[in-house]
Amino acid sequence: MNHKERQIALGPLFKEHTPKIGPRKNSVAGLTAVRKGMQNLFRYVSANKAIKAALQMNQKGGFDCPGCAWPDPDDERSALGEYCENGMKALAEEAQKKVIGKDFFQQYSIESLGKLTDFELGKKGRISEPMWLKPGDNYYQPIAWGKALDKISNSLKDLEDPNQAVFYTSGRTSNEAAFLYQLFARAYGTNNLPDCSNMCHESSGVALGQTLGLGKGSVTLSDFYQSELIIVMGQNPGTNHPRMLSALEKCKQNGGKIVSINPIPEAGLEKFIDPQNPLKIIQGGTQLSDLFVPVTLNGDMALLKAIMKKLLLLEENQPGKIIDRKFISENTLFFENLVESLNQYSYPDLIRNAGTDEKKVEKLIQMIASTQKIIVCWAMGITQHKNGVETIREIVNLLLLKGSIGKPGAGTCPVRGHSNVQGDRTMGIWEAPKQEFLDKLSEVYQFTPPQKHGYAVVDAIHAMHQGKAKFFMALGGNFLSASPDTLYTAQALKNCNLTVHISTKLNRSHLVHGRESIILPVITRSEIDAIEGKKQLITVENSMGVVHSSQGVLPPVSSTLMSEPGLICALAQKMTVLQGNIPWAKYSSNYDFIREDIEKIIPGFDNFNSRVREPGGFYLPNGPREGRFTNLEEKALFTVNRLFFPDLMENELKMMTIRSHDQYNTTIYGLDDRYRGITNGRRVVLMNSIDLLSRGLKKGDYVDIYSRHQGKIRKAENFMVVPYEIAQGCCATYFPEANVLVPIDSFADGSHTPTSKLIVISLQKSEFN
Repeated sequence: MNHKERQIALGPLFKEHTPKIGPRKNSVAGLTAVRKGMQNLFRYVSANKAIKAALQMNQKGGFDCPGCAWPDPDDERSALGEYCENGMKALAEEAQKKVIGKDFFQQYSIESLGKLTDFELGKKGRISEPMWLKPGDNYYQPIAWGKALDKISNSLKDLEDPNQAVFYTSGRTSNEAAFLYQLFARAYGTNNLPDCSNMCHESSGVALGQTLGLGKGSVTLSDFYQSELIIVMGQNPGTNHPRMLSALEKCKQNGGKIVSINPIPEAGLEKFIDPQNPLKIIQGGTQLSDLFVPVTLNGDMALLKAIMKKLLLLEENQPGKIIDRKFISENTLFFENLVESLNQYSYPDLIRNAGTDEKKVEKLIQMIASTQKIIVCWAMGITQHKNGVETIREIVNLLLLKGSIGKPGAGTCPVRGHSNVQGDRTMGIWEAPKQEFLDKLSEVYQFTPPQKHGYAVVDAIHAMHQGKAKFFMALGGNFLSASPDTLYTAQALKNCNLTVHISTKLNRSHLVHGRESIILPVITRSEIDAIEGKKQLITVENSMGVVHSSQGVLPPVSSTLMSEPGLICALAQKMTVLQGNIPWAKYSSNYDFIREDIEKIIPGFDNFNSRVREPGGFYLPNGPREGRFTNLEEKALFTVNRLFFPDLMENELKMMTIRSHDQYNTTIYGLDDRYRGITNGRRVVLMNSIDLLSRGLKKGDYVDIYSRHQGKIRKAENFMVVPYEIAQGCCATYFPEANVLVPIDSFADGSHTPTSKLIVISLQKSEFN
């Protein structure tokens, strides 16, 4: 890539914003969160629309927040607002009053847009009409819907092989759109359906599927209220899932305890101030974590082994008091293999490899030893490692030792990110579909779906880079910014004949394009979707397997927008090469028809249309939740898992990418990370003070960051050094700015999830100082 193309892909490296560093917070939410959320909402959304939408977000019969996948309460919901600060920011992002179309794109070239930050791009406004970038041009121009769909159809028809097409999906799409999208791809002839799961919780799905028979968590929200001990690993709920804090507080009020395990302390797991409870505000909130156990990056596996090794020693002295031998005997296999493997390790060595405090570990072991109602929660701090799958299997080992699966108040809780990422997979968005699913498609639609597994994200990027894939379509999301190895991914996209983005607003993926590019604007969750005057509802699945309705309340910002299901059906009707007897026109006339056929194909959706109209929706079947294990052995499996240590050279550090409080995934809401005390900028690297001093650095210095993998060096420029409470030998940076450092070929074994939480890096002082 030339210098100009590199700059567009990475965004501005020099900006007038200079980060300001203050003390980190030790509490979250409270009235400040309300004020910040409201300020953001009313800045970008007209007052009447903001109030109308806020009162209906996450309410029964309303629309689902476009942010995280945390479940709504099954019973009563707050009339004051069933959302968090970042939920208000997400609403502001998609309901913003500014719209952009022909005049805007005549003014801004690709090159000029590339000079804007991701924050500035997202705030330019909602895209109001389809846009086309013709070959060799530098400006998008309007295109009629029919012509845009014709171009896409013709591009697909011209491919030599259906497997030259890649169909990506973001987690914000609905069940109905996701189902139609995978059906379109398979009727076209490919399983190339990478999605954002590949980059976040794929490791969870693989590990839980292998050990328990279902790649989803086993707990419900009520289990949180009943749990005696909740262990939160590799997760920052105060920023990424703020409504989870209410559930943790309820656990504490009911006598439960909470332990957080992480390389850095997070304010959201220290103290929560419920903004809807005046007494809690006056009292200063609820202390959540009873214990914080700091670990080095990827020290979780060693910590888990140390805990289990000590539990087994305690069991020898108190037979039948520490582990649940009855549960193990009746419900599991391979317990003896686990015991034998743990005997190979030294307890002091495990503590040292975890990079933690032995006294804190001993306290945690005592807490685990004395209870069975245990929930373990985790997020990308666990999944995005070389041994992410194995670490999650080790979490399962611990819960099985205690008999803490399939019981009230106990179980696995992978906390998913985007609001319907779990539903996408349920609907068939998967490059490696199960045979039963393909057979059902064949039975209902009378065609033979492709049998060969398709490309996940990493494989899709390689295929585009190598010219094996020439067409890319994204149903939502910001593929470039979400993916690893930014410059490699950018070149992959540029190698395509056509890149298509089904979007609501601008993002950097629109600027790094194939020979041609098309942007197709759609309505959002908060907007009314009506067909011939009849309002339609869509459905989503939350992080705990509840399927419920979502129905927008605001008028669309433009009359020329389409819905995602309508768009897919319209494109399908242009495609004479699609296989099968698929009623695309019928589906586009009423979404009930889509749900009727989902019911025929996907287990658990019986009486879909009637059940989803019940307040709160319905739970999908979940064997592990009920103590049934649906793998081939019909038993929960203990597994033997390895420790992983990166090869560090002198002066190298382990780096993880993190979110700021002013972002959700790749969407940047602002330039502040107030809980960590960082404002007005994002190009920062958080470092332990000892590591900082040993390198001759001081607070406020600028450094360039270099990553090393398999002989290749990658570089990210101009990051300000920030002293922080982070494990020695580790550092942290925000994504997507640091994604350029994540090697395309560094991923979790078994899931191909990029290792964004452990990158080997070195630092050099920047010329920017």
